[in-house]
Amino acid sequence: MHQELKPPESPSEASADGVVWLRPEYQGRHDELVTLTDGARLVGVGRSAISNWQKRHANFPRLVLLTGSSHKRTKWVVATELVDFARLQRARKPGPRVGRKSPQRPGAQIAAEKTAHYEEVLRTLTERETRQAQALARTRAAKRAAEQKLSGARARLAAEVAAVARLGPQKDHRSTTITEKEIRP
Repeated sequence: MHQELKPPESPSEASADGVVWLRPEYQGRHDELVTLTDGARLVGVGRSAISNWQKRHANFPRLVLLTGSSHKRTKWVVATELVDFARLQRARKPGPRVGRKSPQRPGAQIAAEKTAHYEEVLRTLTERETRQAQALARTRAAKRAAEQKLSGARARLAAEVAAVARLGPQKDHRSTTITEKEIRP
């Protein structure tokens, strides 16, 4: 996982913890600095490209700050200078090379595309949520109407059952009459 490095707040010229300010005019302007690794992400290239640029080009941005122990240094540059340098490198027409990879997209472009994508996803989900809320409201209204009809039907059924119970058991006169005639000779 990428760990965000922050320059020290109050560094000395060459402190005991390995902090060295190479360009003291940037002391107190920490938000303008970026590590070379983070700078590579920012301009959309690999760390090896940054390393190659630093070795091969005299106009590569000068280092501002070194942090860490002498065997494991973290190098800091001014972010705007690095972006400007990368822009110049991309503007140059490279000679034909075999097996050349396509250039990586800048981190800002990737972030903008992701932002646009998730805004569209959020818009779609919000519309879906609204439609489902409306469907739920219609379903609940239909349920209330069905409950009222059920209540009325139960009341009518209870009234019919009560009316039949009040009348009591009755005989069918035709069947009784026929039975009595059949019994008499």
